[in-house]
Amino acid sequence: MHSSIHKYGASDQQFMSLHWPGVEGTIHGTVALVHGGYWRKAFTAELMVPIAADLVARGWAVANVEYRRVGHAKTPAAIVDDVAQALRCVRRWSEEAGTPGAVVGIGHSVGAQLALLNSEPLDGLVALAPVTDLPRARTENLGEGAVNEFIGEDAEDAPRLREKFSPLHQLPLQKPLLVVHGVNDQRVPIEHSTEYCVKAKGLSDTVDFWQMPQLDHLQAIDPTGTHWHQAVEWIRALP
Repeated sequence: MHSSIHKYGASDQQFMSLHWPGVEGTIHGTVALVHGGYWRKAFTAELMVPIAADLVARGWAVANVEYRRVGHAKTPAAIVDDVAQALRCVRRWSEEAGTPGAVVGIGHSVGAQLALLNSEPLDGLVALAPVTDLPRARTENLGEGAVNEFIGEDAEDAPRLREKFSPLHQLPLQKPLLVVHGVNDQRVPIEHSTEYCVKAKGLSDTVDFWQMPQLDHLQAIDPTGTHWHQAVEWIRALP
């Protein structure tokens, strides 16, 4: 495996680690990984290292995206914009390298939220246990107050921002999407994904929704999980 670091901004949090197979052979496409952790600075792109390694071993070029979190970024818009910039850089990296195949985003938890909000450079997305509805997440106190930390509880326009940064309220996506969610996920209840997928399909989006038994929140990013091989086959089938 070959690796390098690419900076897309001035902050030491605005970077991505790039990885590609180290042997001759067909590269299937490019995958951008966006980690979760409820926008908190304690959680980093290290969360996605196992699936990055697995994808490279399967013949994919991979960009593991880091972004500023609460405490690093001054506003929620800055966090969202970091991922927008990063995904545009991934598209350019793929095109400049002449990498064949699709450019696909894989996001976990709020990483899926950030990828869904910034899907324009991507040919398709995989959302693993996604956070899709910030007003509902706030009401249900997901992440122990994480939405208030992200938006700013005292922000004058907080209700508007919670909707603006909710993928549910930004549909249709108009990109092929796979949603994978564990039935017993305790961090983000599967009902959030059910609501999102029903609305997306009602707006004619192309959505596959896999409801997985015995898959908790962190197991969604475990490359040894029963869902993972099929998820990789799904992205390989993208045009």
